[in-house]
Amino acid sequence: MDATSLDIKQLLGQHPSSPALVVHLNNLASLAADPQATRPEVKSYPDVVYFNYYSLGLSLLFKPINMYKPRTNLTRDDLKDANLVLDGIDIYNVPPPKPNAAPAKNASKPAYATYPASPIVLSLAPGPSADESKPRPMKFEITMNTTGKDFVQVMGEPDRKGGGAGPSSGSIGIWCEWTRDGVMVEFGGEESRGPKAWETGKDALWKVLSVFPPKED
Repeated sequence: MDATSLDIKQLLGQHPSSPALVVHLNNLASLAADPQATRPEVKSYPDVVYFNYYSLGLSLLFKPINMYKPRTNLTRDDLKDANLVLDGIDIYNVPPPKPNAAPAKNASKPAYATYPASPIVLSLAPGPSADESKPRPMKFEITMNTTGKDFVQVMGEPDRKGGGAGPSSGSIGIWCEWTRDGVMVEFGGEESRGPKAWETGKDALWKVLSVFPPKED
């Protein structure tokens, strides 16, 4: 199964060295034309371990099980894979600059590249879509150009949402969470910030797609 047809939720619960996860990472590295991209930056703590794949636009959150408590600052080879399960996936989208846009002053290169596989396939829980006369589709295919309006049309109104304003002239982008699906989306660009962000946010592209085990209401 290639990286563009896999339901990304199927990776939840996998161990770091599980065949399904290894194959997916190898497929992403092939798409990114970067064979070294499968070696993560590891950040370990007693209650969580992060694998960050910057050039793949991907961060994986592993939860320790079986009373395992990793020490801080462990290397990849020091970790006990059998005692770690994937509990969260963050996928990044870095939109290209708009035509004729002036470069931002002191702009630094984004830490994460854009996730190389498109579309991203997500299975959805049963229920109504934004048009309550129609059921939700069984899956949602997300591209790099999927907007806030697209998410709501397919998934319906979010269970939780926030952002759009902040102490620095509305510097916090809007975000939406569909709890029963185990999906949270942060949006980027000027459309996602400021006092009118919930009006303009329909046109905002997603910035971070987070996938986690669904939560009961």
